[in-house]
Amino acid sequence: MAKLWQKDYELNELVEKFTVGRDYILDKGLVVSDCAASVAHARMLNSIELLTAEELQALEAALKEVISDFRSGSFEIKQSDEDCHTAIENYLTQKTGEAGKKIHTGRSRNDQVATALRLYSRASILRLLGKGTALVSSILKFAGENEDVPMPGRTHMQIAMPSTVGLWAGAWAEELADSLKNLLSVYSLVNQCPLGAAASYGTPLPLNREMTSQLMGFAKVQNNVLYVNNSRGRLESLVLNAVEHISLILSSVAQDLILFSLPEFGYFGLPAELCSGSSIMPQKKNPDGLELMRAKSATISSYVMNIKQVVRSLPSGYNRDFQETKEPYMKGLELGGQCMDIMELTFSRLEVKREGLEKGFTPEIWATDAAIELVAGGMSFRDAYKEIGLNLDALGSREPSEVNESRTSTGTSGKLNLSLTEAAVCEIDEMTSAEEDILNKAVAALVGDGIRLI
Repeated sequence: MAKLWQKDYELNELVEKFTVGRDYILDKGLVVSDCAASVAHARMLNSIELLTAEELQALEAALKEVISDFRSGSFEIKQSDEDCHTAIENYLTQKTGEAGKKIHTGRSRNDQVATALRLYSRASILRLLGKGTALVSSILKFAGENEDVPMPGRTHMQIAMPSTVGLWAGAWAEELADSLKNLLSVYSLVNQCPLGAAASYGTPLPLNREMTSQLMGFAKVQNNVLYVNNSRGRLESLVLNAVEHISLILSSVAQDLILFSLPEFGYFGLPAELCSGSSIMPQKKNPDGLELMRAKSATISSYVMNIKQVVRSLPSGYNRDFQETKEPYMKGLELGGQCMDIMELTFSRLEVKREGLEKGFTPEIWATDAAIELVAGGMSFRDAYKEIGLNLDALGSREPSEVNESRTSTGTSGKLNLSLTEAAVCEIDEMTSAEEDILNKAVAALVGDGIRLI
């Protein structure tokens, strides 16, 4: 079995191991994408009379066999193959003879890899958007159910002003919804077809790039062939930037939940099934999932930086360095999805402890409210501020459940407008569903019904 670049010499074994890296393992995630792209490319070659109808038919049948064998576990990608692209082409040549040797006409491994990664990226982003909207919906449900439950508001971690559980949860939901819009906008950049760029400079062949783009359900062709390869790594970093931003939010949510579920706070309770124990202390119920949420957010950040550092100083055109962006990219996407799943599960089981929340309403929490009341009576705010600040011991107690009565401006605890975030989630869901439909129909039309990337 030959490598795609192989001619009249063998690569040194040590160099082969070093250059292949883990691609032959990672590429299991790209097999279906590469087969779908290869069918699109083969149909285009047939349309410009570089493949006969018989050769096209044989190639399509063999590519469907690759997917079937891969799913059953009998299609293997070996280190000697370097990657899935070589393994697939060798299989095609074995099965179809001369037709298999023609499949690479007008295509470089560079734009072949980029195309498979783009299909993989589209599916991954859409999958993440689905997980994200499910998470936001879960938080919104929690916020709605606890909309009026009093909760101490804190700044600098100190008691600040009256708030509610609904306001606290609604804040995370709204921010996450905005972050999902950011991820959706990055999707539009990924949704460009790179096939036909070859090694960065196109080919003399009359390739119909629009045809292959449409066959794969891309929104458009990525126009400049040099830009196609220049964007390797940078587009991936844009995607992971958006995922990282979501993970930063989830890390802060996790930190809040860890603190507020401490007995000293007693605001929330974490179900036992979401916590692990200690190997020595029988009483322990540890929020390991939430602690790891913080750590894994940092891991995602490291993946983003890894990609940026690889591409930071590269010259234009293809460079083998791009290979090193694949693993952190794929790992980051997977880890981002896991974080969303864990947080959704947490909110679906989170216990609200009203008694503990109301205990947090010590007299000083009403200081600002008391100052505003003096202002309403005609005193200047600065004088009211000083008056209350010098007489905090005279504040007395109030009923925590009265929080919402004096807060009715937009976005406050008395007017959360959760429906605005719900509407945003619906819009994201609709756009995601439409793109999933386009992608799944395109892949099914290329490699057969029942084959989906999402």
